Amino acid sequence: MSSKKRPWRRAAFALVLAVSGCTYTTDDTAPSPSPTSPDALAPLERQVQMFMDQGAVAAVVQVRWPEGEWSMAYGVRDLESRTPAQPTDRVQIASVTKTMTAVAVLKLVDDHLISLDDPVNDVIPGFTAALKPPGPITVRQLLSHTSGMPEVNDALPRDVDFRPLLSRTLTMERGVKLAGTLPWTASSVGSFLYSNTNYFALGLLIQTLRHKPFIQVMREEVFDPLGMRNTSLDRVDLHETGLLHGYVTLRGERVDTTDNIFSAGSPAGGAVSTVKDMNLFMAGLLQGRALSAASLREMKTSPGFAPYGLGLWQHGDGCSAADRHEGRGSFWDYQTVAVSSDDGRYQAAMTVTMPPLPTELEDESSQNKRDLLNSQIESTLNETLDRLC
Repeated sequence: MSSKKRPWRRAAFALVLAVSGCTYTTDDTAPSPSPTSPDALAPLERQVQMFMDQGAVAAVVQVRWPEGEWSMAYGVRDLESRTPAQPTDRVQIASVTKTMTAVAVLKLVDDHLISLDDPVNDVIPGFTAALKPPGPITVRQLLSHTSGMPEVNDALPRDVDFRPLLSRTLTMERGVKLAGTLPWTASSVGSFLYSNTNYFALGLLIQTLRHKPFIQVMREEVFDPLGMRNTSLDRVDLHETGLLHGYVTLRGERVDTTDNIFSAGSPAGGAVSTVKDMNLFMAGLLQGRALSAASLREMKTSPGFAPYGLGLWQHGDGCSAADRHEGRGSFWDYQTVAVSSDDGRYQAAMTVTMPPLPTELEDESSQNKRDLLNSQIESTLNETLDRLC
């Protein structure tokens, strides 16, 4: 649900775009800067206030550095009750999920159940029959989006009325079969081509080799060990206290799109989390508490085709010669970025609930606004960490 080629949700590239005005407003103002926050956070607060002034429904952010941490929430949880948002609120984090799924895959490598350069064609059930790969496809290629695999979202309906599409779960098995209706050419293998289908296949790999459901593996292998108590892959309870609601418009009418039945359980974008849990995850990962040193090194290494390793985006660090590492998520209704320094000592995470906008199925220009906001969040968080280090 995001670009012309991905009619549901994807991680957005950082794009340099002209600022687009958003006409919807919440009539809420952000809290004034906290007197206890360091001066380095004042520009961050001003930038988030700009997001709110441009019509964002809510924004939640947490920053962590060696001397402390800072959290803030702006706007409202939903546009019906207008209950003020809280820093502990849960939200759908889209493709930041991929970074978490990648950890579960690399734990398979650490446990010697498979190697990064092993082909998966005969390991993942139905892989060859459903997808018809043009040759051997490795774990590394799936993790780094260099398999050339077709994008499942390109096989989904493109009806302006998206509600029937969102009313049914896109399971891993169904996603792989849908992607298999599209051509997979040998010439595409080896180049960076972002495709959610890669992570659908990796989810199937995880549950095949662990002999457990994917959701259970993620809870036992990733969420619980890193203290992520408010992160899950289950369908949300719409009456849950502390849940940020998302919205789009359909032919001018506002639609609440918080129900995640479509993406629930997805290894590509199904996680619901908090900014605190995302920072706990990034800290645990980059501090070496999730994977072996060898697997973490592989995860942070790009094959050279894009600023992307094995489930991690890369971004320059103004304080170090090493790169920072990111998870990025873009849904129609939420934009999320989680950033960490290479040594895991600094983190920043933010989610912004988008102003209610039409989907790109109805108005192609709306995706530019989503991409712009995602890139602005990324820049804001990295500039904040530059000031803190």
